Amino acid sequence: MRPTVERPPADAKTWIGIAMAIVGALTLIGLVVLWPRGDAPDVGPQPQDYVDGTIVTTTPGSTCTDIEVDGATDCVTYDVRVSGGEQVQFSVRPTQTEVPDLETGDRIVLRYFPDSPAEFRYAFADYQRSTPLLWLVAAFVVVVLAFGRLQGIRALAGLGLSLAVLVTFVVPALLRDSPALMVALVGSAAVAFLAIYLAHGVGVTSSIALAGTLASLALTALLAVVVASAAQLSGLASEEAQTLSITAQALDLRGLLLAGIVIGALGVLDDVTVSQVSTVAALRRANPQMGTRALYGEANRVGRDHVASAVNTLVLAYAGASLPLLLFFAQGNQPVGRLLTGELVAVEVVRMLVGSIGLVVSVPLTTFLAATILSRTDDVPDDGHGHAHGHIDDHDPHDPYAVDRWADPQPVPPLPAPQAPRAPALRPRPRRRAPRPEWPTPGPQDGDPEPWF
Repeated sequence: MRPTVERPPADAKTWIGIAMAIVGALTLIGLVVLWPRGDAPDVGPQPQDYVDGTIVTTTPGSTCTDIEVDGATDCVTYDVRVSGGEQVQFSVRPTQTEVPDLETGDRIVLRYFPDSPAEFRYAFADYQRSTPLLWLVAAFVVVVLAFGRLQGIRALAGLGLSLAVLVTFVVPALLRDSPALMVALVGSAAVAFLAIYLAHGVGVTSSIALAGTLASLALTALLAVVVASAAQLSGLASEEAQTLSITAQALDLRGLLLAGIVIGALGVLDDVTVSQVSTVAALRRANPQMGTRALYGEANRVGRDHVASAVNTLVLAYAGASLPLLLFFAQGNQPVGRLLTGELVAVEVVRMLVGSIGLVVSVPLTTFLAATILSRTDDVPDDGHGHAHGHIDDHDPHDPYAVDRWADPQPVPPLPAPQAPRAPALRPRPRRRAPRPEWPTPGPQDGDPEPWF
């Protein structure tokens, strides 16, 4: 039999609760200190007038004036019926390579310049995508609610609040030249608190998952700072960053790059940490006698499977987002080494590898925290928030017919010694009685005289 594990009397749930309360207070202080105040920097005049419309007719082979080319040039003219019922016209010139091929019936968005000449007053801005996007959002909500039910409602609430933190705090604070890395860490901590506690409830397992997420996020941020400094990444690789360097000169573009790495890694970290804590909790409930080392070893086996699939998912996600960039460079004749070390590609490589390293580190770190705390907790709650990916048995200790493969093997009792068969005891056969004859009942017969009375 396995010896009984002596556990210290300290309540581990209290300690993890105190630690998360301290981190939560520091997050609130960071939100107050870094909250965006004052006016945002002036980014120059931007067109704010847009109108929706539908292309009615298309006239190719028209002649238009192009400010980039001296004299007249060929163009395509489109007649558009805008939302108010008025019919307007705009033209697409050969130098406008950013405009896609438009057809009659397309629902588009036009940018309106009221002070420009009539020929340049309207310009193509984008397609109208509100209807398909609304249907997609509705389908997403229905799927989450149909499968998650009450927990799905809480997950959607956490998602909404997370987006609110990004829109109301992170983006405005970055525009006002706040320290980008600190803004990203404080904003990510606030998002982690909201997402994990709202989706999975406030409990010891959620607190452990949150602690593992925040610790892994801090290591990811530290690694991103070291690599960005060593690789001398300036953050000026994309056209958007180059525009911001002109319109918002005080903005720290390298800090903006680091903030993007930290926020991007958060979405994968909380999934892995919640899964690992759920695995440890399920093992602990299945066999309360398992110690810290046994819990850590068994849960790490599940973590390796999860990491193998999650890293592949993360790498493919970044590669898919950079696919047009890869195709663009594939057309050139640059060596592969020169191509990968260029900042435009190196930024994506750093983003991908730093996030993957943080993901891998989060598995043993969170598993160690969960095994250490839950092995010293007598009553492990079932928060019902994890997904252990089917690597463990769901054993019910109250079911007498359930098989627990984690329990100690019990000795099999020896079979009784065989005995010689005994002859059956002879019992006397019961005596049968002869049936009694049934005599006919006397009565009047034919020919008898009638009675005199």
